[in-house]
Amino acid sequence: MRFIHTSDWHLGRLFHGVHLTEDQAHVLNQVIVLIKEANPDVVFVSGDIYDRAVPPPEAVTLLDEVLSHIVIGLKVPVILIAGNHDSSQRLEFGSRLLVQQGLYIRGTVSAEVAPIIVSDNAGPVYIYALPYAESAMVQQQLEYDTIPDHDAAMRALVERVWRIHPPGKRAILMAHAFVVGGEACESERPLSVGGAGTVSADCLKGFHYVALGHLHRPQSVGSASINYSGSLLKYSFSEVNHTKSVNLVEMDAEGHHRAERISLTPRRDVRCIEGYLADILTGPQGGESQEDYVMVRLLDKGAILDSMGQVREVYPNALHIERPALTANREMQGLRLHHRQINEVELFAQFFSQVTGDHLTEEQQSSFASVVNAMRRREREAVV
Repeated sequence: MRFIHTSDWHLGRLFHGVHLTEDQAHVLNQVIVLIKEANPDVVFVSGDIYDRAVPPPEAVTLLDEVLSHIVIGLKVPVILIAGNHDSSQRLEFGSRLLVQQGLYIRGTVSAEVAPIIVSDNAGPVYIYALPYAESAMVQQQLEYDTIPDHDAAMRALVERVWRIHPPGKRAILMAHAFVVGGEACESERPLSVGGAGTVSADCLKGFHYVALGHLHRPQSVGSASINYSGSLLKYSFSEVNHTKSVNLVEMDAEGHHRAERISLTPRRDVRCIEGYLADILTGPQGGESQEDYVMVRLLDKGAILDSMGQVREVYPNALHIERPALTANREMQGLRLHHRQINEVELFAQFFSQVTGDHLTEEQQSSFASVVNAMRRREREAVV
């Protein structure tokens, strides 16, 4: 069996105020070309199809065009699941009708974990597609007394899988989760605030391949069978050293697999440039494109008139400028540079301490986390 594993498309994404729809269409066209050439049995998209619950119209149009090309034009089935950025119910609309065309959508978590079966010359492969769901939703659907965190939720769902899976048959799991040991970056939204948002790799053992979404760096975690394909594009400047790709996987009759990462070439790269303004204005020295999305870190200490305007004369898609030399307080500079790497509770605790001189109690932290998590649920489903 041959399949393609991709995830974290984030259609409708804004990057420092710039719409990335054309950039996403550019790399998705490469995915379509790969599908045409590789002729896989199925394509997996492991969550975060859209960047937000109510995506802009151009993002919906792009998804419709891409899926139509793959499913109808190339006759290749697609299985996609909701991620934490998606509205599960909106994404799942029409799913029962679309199955007849070969498009399988799993948006909402269910106590029934019926597999999607795809067969090759060696027989059936059982694919279990588990959409992202908060622990409270899993607890409600499975009618458990308590499911305290994401790890417990995943274990409960995987237990349901093994109850029904035919012994000795090949099994693939699709999920959207943060597996312990995975390397994160700035562009990923935390799955939960104030609680355990990670999943242990040991609860994913037994599957011949685990097609994960959420983390934006392509990587294996825990074992060669547990894989993140990574995002389509670099969605933050912390990803400048990433090589974005999709996984092309071959699985034999015993379930052994060989995965190849097929690199994607962006319309514009994402880069960081550091130096003095005069040197930066001479343009790229290593053959890089002037059209890339760049963040510039200026080392000049003196005043500069319209630094962004000058930089954009050479790099028209410059998005951000930093002036570290102008920051006198190095401790505060460090806080600013790393504020995206700490969670909301830690950030609010620092603010609370600076304003009041007191530390947040555990009860206050729990209350703050509950408010943020509830806000995210309303945002994801646009509950008013």
